[in-house]
Amino acid sequence: MLNMAEGLERLRALAEGPVVSAVAAAFQNAGFELAVVGGPVRDALLGRAVNDLDFTTNASPDEILKIVTPISTAQWDIGRAFGTIGARMPVPGGAGEQVEITTYRADSYDGVTRKPTVEFGDTIEGDLARRDFLVNAMALQVPEIKLVDPTGGVEDLVTGILRTPADPNVSFGDDPLRMLRAARFSAQLGFEIEARTREAIGRLRETLKIVSPERIQGELVRLMQTDDPVRGIRVLVDTGLIEEFLPEVSALRLEVDEHHHHKDVYEHSLTVLTQAIELEHARNPGDAPDVPLRIAALLHDIGKPRTRKLEPGGAVTFHHHDVVGSRMARKRLQALRFDGVTTDAVATLIELHLRFFGYAEGAWTDAAVRRYVRDAGDVLERLHILTRADVTTRNRRKAARLASAYDDIEKRIADLREQEEIDSIRPELDGNQIQQILGITPGREVGEAYRFLLDLRLDEGVLGPDAAEQRLRDWWAARG
Repeated sequence: MLNMAEGLERLRALAEGPVVSAVAAAFQNAGFELAVVGGPVRDALLGRAVNDLDFTTNASPDEILKIVTPISTAQWDIGRAFGTIGARMPVPGGAGEQVEITTYRADSYDGVTRKPTVEFGDTIEGDLARRDFLVNAMALQVPEIKLVDPTGGVEDLVTGILRTPADPNVSFGDDPLRMLRAARFSAQLGFEIEARTREAIGRLRETLKIVSPERIQGELVRLMQTDDPVRGIRVLVDTGLIEEFLPEVSALRLEVDEHHHHKDVYEHSLTVLTQAIELEHARNPGDAPDVPLRIAALLHDIGKPRTRKLEPGGAVTFHHHDVVGSRMARKRLQALRFDGVTTDAVATLIELHLRFFGYAEGAWTDAAVRRYVRDAGDVLERLHILTRADVTTRNRRKAARLASAYDDIEKRIADLREQEEIDSIRPELDGNQIQQILGITPGREVGEAYRFLLDLRLDEGVLGPDAAEQRLRDWWAARG
């Protein structure tokens, strides 16, 4: 609950901070207005950490650049066409803090693209009226320290409500990406979306088609970085907005046949995501949110709708949903323009998320453990978390048995790491040595020999170069 007296004290502390006070003094000396705007004001009132400083002013972009150049260590004008100048402000004992300063705006949209017709405004009140939500439409004028709240953002902070300054149909029609932001802010702040605003999202969801995949990806990542992304995902699914960019998630809500029973895949996936985040915090305290892990947790069962089969007697099977889901996830993340590293990590985690359950049913050989580590590669630690999070059974005895089995496999991996370089398993002979020993030139046969030695290393561990050479010669002789 927002304590207004404490919130105002935090605003004062924000205004008197070294970066804000330095920028404010420079603009005041130049005869221009300046205000901290949007997220920093909202977060200071709520007692949340303020990470990025955004300012608004009646100075033009050229005037902004002229004012900040003497007081900053770097400047950039990549957003000049939209009235924005960026700068890095010096901070004692630190690398500096990045700020963005934008001329008052009064944009209009054509309804075809997200790109506004940039029009500079005259007043801070007009600038705030064009913003996405009331809780972001507040400003702190500096250096005089005055809260400007023409649309009632403070009231929405108190009640925990998200709504748009303008009619939501107009606001979302102007910029459909705001619908995704509604889900993200709902998760980030724990706020409810006002009924009219929520209804407008469902009604206008198809307008998201004019938004670039890169922008959608950016908002999805920010949602997954929140402490409770499940809240935002429910908004996306319930309004139907997720159908426009990630329909595989809503497809998890499988129809239940009265004669066939299976776990609710959608709710299971959300539970896995929640548990993965809890384990992530427990195992890696203080680390940044692991977005690839969280995406994999959400999407790990997206192959189930395509592989679902109703068996006689009421059983339901999803054979190979891990492999199918991995391919589906890769295709979807590529469409959303995710980078290759993230895409590969998510696809690998989904493909391997069932592998452990074979271990739980019977002891693995050392060779099987080595292959598990080899196949997981860089995502092994994430796979530990995802696999543990995938246990959502209410049967305490079964859950305890699975947890114990995974404790065991992690211990065996640790033991093998002490004995050998399990994380970077390679054959004991490289390609040049293979060619020299067998008297062959580069080609297909070298690759076959390399794979033979790799399998030998995985199955039997370290043999030593002499023994590996003899086994290679025996293999080659047996080939004729």
